[in-house]
Amino acid sequence: MTSVAVNTYTYSVTYVADNILKSLKDIIRLSGLNPSEFVGDWETNMRGIQTWLSTGDLETVKLEIYDPKTNTLIFRWDIDISYGSSDGDGSFWTDTEQLKYAIKKAGLAPSEARYRMLVHTKPGRPDVIGWSRTSGRSTEGMVRQSLGTTVEHSGLGARTSYLRRA
Repeated sequence: MTSVAVNTYTYSVTYVADNILKSLKDIIRLSGLNPSEFVGDWETNMRGIQTWLSTGDLETVKLEIYDPKTNTLIFRWDIDISYGSSDGDGSFWTDTEQLKYAIKKAGLAPSEARYRMLVHTKPGRPDVIGWSRTSGRSTEGMVRQSLGTTVEHSGLGARTSYLRRA
């Protein structure tokens, strides 16, 4: 019985991690930016997200879209992780239409914009090869728009929101 629960949770971690990264790739692409750098780092990104989801240490995945000349945020997309219990139905889904609508509403990023992915983890989380500590850009003067839950698998979920200039 324990191995079934562990295998189910492992599958949930893989499903949620993969769909978080796919969602970020869509945000980058549909915002008018080139996702090739993000796709090139897929293995490193997946290793970090999966590790910290499986240990319960991942709190938020952030995608900063910023102006490289001024180093200020244009948009920031946040994916907050929820570690709920499963009701046993094994449901899983990703709301790509809601995400596409929000990206369209947020608007295109300027062609010179750049992006980077950051994560916020609990203190004491395990280190992952290819990841290092950093801090995010200021969100002063920005307002949050919430989309609600966009990825779910057996109680492990992700709620997405974005920040834009007021």
